[in-house]
Amino acid sequence: MDGHLWLAFLAASIIISLTPGPGAVMTLSVGAQHGFAAAARAIAGLQLALLIQLAIIGAGLGAVLAASATAFLVLKVVGALYLVWLGIQKWRAVPHGLGSAPLARRQRLFTSGVLVNLTNPKAIVFIAALVPQFIRPGGSEWLQFTIIGATMVAVDVVVMSCYAGLAARIRPWLASVRVQRMQNRLFGGLFIGAGAALAASSNR
Repeated sequence: MDGHLWLAFLAASIIISLTPGPGAVMTLSVGAQHGFAAAARAIAGLQLALLIQLAIIGAGLGAVLAASATAFLVLKVVGALYLVWLGIQKWRAVPHGLGSAPLARRQRLFTSGVLVNLTNPKAIVFIAALVPQFIRPGGSEWLQFTIIGATMVAVDVVVMSCYAGLAARIRPWLASVRVQRMQNRLFGGLFIGAGAALAASSNR
C-alpha cells in the first residue's frame, strides 16, 4: 500500500472511530462505572470483533451480507435485541459503590465487547464498501488486509482508550446514588437508542 493511500485510509479510520456508536457507548459506560482497566477489556473485545469483521470481508462474505436481505435482517435483529437487552440491564442496574469490576464481570466485559461489534451488520457492510477502495490489484491482498486491519485496530484502540480515560476521570463525580442512577439511565437509554437505530437501518 502506497504511503499516500495509507494516509487516506488512516484519515478514514479516524473519522470512523470518532463517530459515536455502540462501542463508544460501552467504553464510556464501563470506564465511568469501573475505571480504565475494566474498560480496556471491553475495548479488547471490540477489536477482536473488528478483526473478525475484516476476516469476513476478506473471505468475501461481506458482499454476501450486503446483497442478502435475509442474512442482513437476521443479524440486524440479533444485534438490535442484544443492544436493547444491554440497555435494559444498565437502566435497571442498582447503584452501588464505584470500584473495580469483579473478576466474573471483567470476563463478561470482553465477551460483551465482541458481541456489540460483531452483531452490527451495518458496520460489516460499511467496512465492506470502504476497504476495497484501498486494495490495489497486483499487490499482495493479504498483506494489504493486514496493514488495513492493523491500522483500524490501532486507531480504534487509541480513540476508545481516550473515551475510557475521559470517562474514568469523571468517576469521582459519580459517587452519589442519585448520580449513579442518572448515569445508568443515560447509558441504558443510549444502548436502547443504538439498538433502535440498528433495527431501523438497511443494507443500502
